[in-house]
Amino acid sequence: MTFARRLFPHPILTVLLTLVWLLLVNSFSLNSLLFGLILGILIPFVTSPYWPTRTHFRNPLMIVEYLLVVLWDIVVANVVVAKLVLFRRNRDLHPNWVTVPLELRTPAAITMLAGTITMTPGTLTADLSSKGHSLLVHCLDAPDPDAVRDEIKQRYERRLLEIFE
Repeated sequence: MTFARRLFPHPILTVLLTLVWLLLVNSFSLNSLLFGLILGILIPFVTSPYWPTRTHFRNPLMIVEYLLVVLWDIVVANVVVAKLVLFRRNRDLHPNWVTVPLELRTPAAITMLAGTITMTPGTLTADLSSKGHSLLVHCLDAPDPDAVRDEIKQRYERRLLEIFE
């Protein structure tokens, strides 16, 4: 393993942590940049033993499409949940548990799917089966659980399969 590889075990994470630090500080100065860079180098270096393998993307350009779809769905779901909370009575809601069988096998892809579901208002990933073959999702209002399952598989899992596997 080269010196650069040991110093920067996850170079993209180093850049992202540095940028996040600069955004958190909300001002650009040489000191902020240097401290962000130190954090960006130190955190991946210290945590690298917990990341034995690197995640490989089969189709990295699909990440942009995936992010746009997720951001759009979050905005739409916020409006839908606001309408449910403000204008619908509790007895008219149809909360449901939905089991989503997974074609994904990469831990990073499964984590991304579970996080996406949880970030979308009105849904929450509650559990992953012991063998990682299905997710248990709770929906605030799902009169048709099969439609929710199919939408998750079509909108998110299909794209994640293209990105990761």
